[in-house]
Amino acid sequence: MTSLTFTHEPDASRYTLHRGDDLVSVLDYRDDGRTVAMTRAYTVPGFRGHGYAGELVDRAVTLLEGQQNRQVIPVCWYVADWFAEHPERGGILQHRATA
Repeated sequence: MTSLTFTHEPDASRYTLHRGDDLVSVLDYRDDGRTVAMTRAYTVPGFRGHGYAGELVDRAVTLLEGQQNRQVIPVCWYVADWFAEHPERGGILQHRATA
C-alpha cells in the first residue's frame, strides 16, 4: 500500500494529502490568528470513496489540537459532518456566544 503524506501549506492556506506522488485531497482554510475556518474539503474525483477527506480533516484537527491556540469553525459541510461523527474531537470547535 502506498503511504499517505500530510502537508500544511500556510502560504496557500491549505492542508493536503498525497498518496505517493498523487494529490488526493485538499482542505482549504482561513486563519485569523484565533480561529481556523475550514472552508472547503475536496477530494480529486478519481480518489473519492476511500476516506481521504476524512483522513485529511483528522490530521489537520490533530495538528491544530497540538498547537492549543486555535479554535475551528467548520464552514464546509463535510467538515461539519466530520465533527458530528467525531464528537470526542469537538473541544477544538469555536462555540457561539449566547446572549
